[in-house]
Amino acid sequence: MATVTFRDETATGKPVTEWRVDGLPDRMTVGELIRLRVREEVTRHNAAPGGRFNGLVRPVDAETALNGRRHGEPRLVDWERQAAIAERAFLANGFFVLAGDRQVEELDEVVDLTGGPELVFIRLVALVGG
Repeated sequence: MATVTFRDETATGKPVTEWRVDGLPDRMTVGELIRLRVREEVTRHNAAPGGRFNGLVRPVDAETALNGRRHGEPRLVDWERQAAIAERAFLANGFFVLAGDRQVEELDEVVDLTGGPELVFIRLVALVGG
């Protein structure tokens, strides 16, 4: 069984968050790893859903909350919906993933997890007016 470290960084390389997941198969595709990551972060959020969701991709309702309108009760986030959004964002270059020392570019690309690699997620921010 393998262990992988998920880490978010800014485009300038500044670490933002980091956590490990143990007990994984020795090889997984990038798509499976993205789905795993999203499922983990949504599970953590849904365990205490009162706060702001801080994940790879923002839930659809988050924009309304940012603009001042709050719902009467905390909403649970659907991990499968978030995973689908994350996969589309990856394919549209909304973020990229480094596995060890190389950039992975396809959802079906297989990553060897036997060496305990770090998976670095770097979100790209669209430029205003660009």
